[in-house]
Amino acid sequence: MIRRAKATINGIVQGVGFRPFIYQLAKKRGLGGYITNTSTGVDIEVEGGPEEIEAFFEEIHLRKPPLARIVHVERQYLPPQQYRGFVIKKSRAQAQRSTLISPDVSICEDCLREMGDPRDRRYRYPFINCTNCGPRYTIIKDIPYDRDKTSMASFSMCEACRKEYENPLDRRFHAQPNACWECGPTVCLHECTGRPMDGGDPISEARKLLKSGRILAIKGLGGFHLAVDATDGAAVQRLRERKNREEKPLALMSPSIEKISEYAHVSFQEAHLLQSPERPIVLLRKKEGNAIAAQVAPRNCCFGVMLPYTPLHNLILQGGFLALVMTSGNISEEAIAVENGEAFRRLSGIADYFLVHNRDIYLRNDDSVVRVLGERVRMIRRSRGYVPVPIALDRGIRPTLACGPCLANTVCLAKGRNAFLSQHVGDLENLETFGSFAMTIEHLKSVLQIDPQVIAYDLHPDYFSTQYAISQRGTRRIGVQHHHAHIASCMAEHGISGPVIGLAMDGTGYGTDGTVWGGEFLVADFDGFERAGHLQNVPLPGGEAAIHEPWRMALAHLHHAVGKDLFDLPIEFVQHLDRKKATIILAMIERNLNCPQTSSCGRLFDGVSALLGLRDWASYRGQAAVELEMEMGHGEGSYPVMIQEEKPGFIIPCGPVIQGVITDLIEGLSRGAISRRFHNTLVRVFVDACLKLRNGRTLNRVVLSGGVFQNAFLLGELERRLAELGFEVYTHSSVPTNDGGISLGQAVVANAVLDKRE
Repeated sequence: MIRRAKATINGIVQGVGFRPFIYQLAKKRGLGGYITNTSTGVDIEVEGGPEEIEAFFEEIHLRKPPLARIVHVERQYLPPQQYRGFVIKKSRAQAQRSTLISPDVSICEDCLREMGDPRDRRYRYPFINCTNCGPRYTIIKDIPYDRDKTSMASFSMCEACRKEYENPLDRRFHAQPNACWECGPTVCLHECTGRPMDGGDPISEARKLLKSGRILAIKGLGGFHLAVDATDGAAVQRLRERKNREEKPLALMSPSIEKISEYAHVSFQEAHLLQSPERPIVLLRKKEGNAIAAQVAPRNCCFGVMLPYTPLHNLILQGGFLALVMTSGNISEEAIAVENGEAFRRLSGIADYFLVHNRDIYLRNDDSVVRVLGERVRMIRRSRGYVPVPIALDRGIRPTLACGPCLANTVCLAKGRNAFLSQHVGDLENLETFGSFAMTIEHLKSVLQIDPQVIAYDLHPDYFSTQYAISQRGTRRIGVQHHHAHIASCMAEHGISGPVIGLAMDGTGYGTDGTVWGGEFLVADFDGFERAGHLQNVPLPGGEAAIHEPWRMALAHLHHAVGKDLFDLPIEFVQHLDRKKATIILAMIERNLNCPQTSSCGRLFDGVSALLGLRDWASYRGQAAVELEMEMGHGEGSYPVMIQEEKPGFIIPCGPVIQGVITDLIEGLSRGAISRRFHNTLVRVFVDACLKLRNGRTLNRVVLSGGVFQNAFLLGELERRLAELGFEVYTHSSVPTNDGGISLGQAVVANAVLDKRE
């Protein structure tokens, strides 16, 4: 008996070798029919014996290509058509689109092997790729994912490449970026003026320049990197000075796990992440006495390291380097450069030379950053390699645009049960980054065909993302409180609904009472929240200035804890204060001039860090808190902080913490011991707050979110203690706990609010 089955498969099934896989599978099973790309995925019809058809569909799930991701399959049986053989039909566009787009992924082992084979026609070709690897998201204009809708449209394939492209049995069948030396993109070395350099192999010349201490701007998949030899301290320092990036750690790229192991500790799980197709930057503990220049990651116990993920990177790193610094091609706080002309214009004051190519990048896409904590992968920056794979939701939602926060911005386009978090956009503090923000929204709306019915945004009226959202007319707009969005993002990631106990700990978030929140204990569901408690408010002297100058927070906390007698304290922080500046700040505090009240946990970290003499001035956000964690030693003990009842919620006072730190400093306790006591105090009092809420509300699920939970000790100890007490604890893994996850929370909250209203 002959049967005909028709299936529509949705997911990442275009540009990943899915059609040739199906073609070969159907041939093996003796089935007739066809497969074609559509705007919703792929359509398949197979005709043959019932047992062969069932085995065919079972094998699709068991043996699908490595980059394919099947989300949904619809199957129906139809009358036989008497197909003669199995064919791959031309792609079919449709009005409705719901296909998923593959992220950019690392070069595969097959292509690496061919690139290193002198007998292969693509020997040392810096743009070698196949259906299992290479650029995707950053070169796509539109779907279906065909060559004429990518930045490869301007490169006409030679006869040899065309034969591969059209052969269903070839690894490069419909590999849209397929190319070779004869017909594809090329690399060129330029001087800092933009003038091309004549003669020679540009990659070999680039290696020589790096060896001689020069700074190179190198065009990659999602933008430019700035590169120097990571063992050359003078070159690294010169890069820092030109890039205006004083102390924030710089990313490294090494040719192999073996090389990385010479300067960093690498666990089995970390090695797996480093070698995954996503090729993220992985935070690794430094080894003592390593050969990497001290200027790469000063006052930090970790390096951020990645393996090469493009053919060009691999070729450059064959120059015998232990590691190259590979940091974003921008001046600090600006968007990464993607176009050649733009790079020459914006980076000429940083780079000595430019290694560029002539394949356009349609969308900026920074490197992703992850770390392993508690045997779980924790996403710090979700970007290249992971975007635009959606976050699966446990319930369908309206077509929604969530505009995200100001810092570490991402946007989220959501529809049905898929939430598409964008790549890392960055801090929306200048026109260049805002332009990237707006372009990202338009690109995602186009390729995902999501026409938002709802726009969600942060409550802070001065955020560029908020102003963008409010300017969009004709669409329902929903403001979402920053810390509510934090908790909701973690709930959405885990597919749970409330109410839950939510601990939202970060640096800054606009509160519903007009103060600056950041140390919040919420009882939350998607459609609303109650502020059940918070860290005690203290002044934020000078507003934004206090974020960059942690000594201001130390002074504010000292004044709050001991009053005007603070100048009599026999501690180094007070003795080294600029009395004139300190007197002005204290006058501002006492008169309440430009001193908004804040409950921020991040600012408490800043204040303690400054009190310990670790960091008076921060060259990057979170630096004072990072260095306080890095300083932490061993030991027990904590400061005597007790939860205080206050209507409508409880308060956790900061004064006893500061007084305890002062006492320890006077008694000569080490900074490492004081840091440990401070961290122990937060763990203990956070646990006490959760117990209080469980006893009063009969809630047992705790959700932890916010940038403070990037602190490995705080997150790990809090998780452990809460689990020992029987709490169900939810923390972030695939979505950043920092503000990079806010847009996801905004999207689900906005929809829940509308559901409640309706």
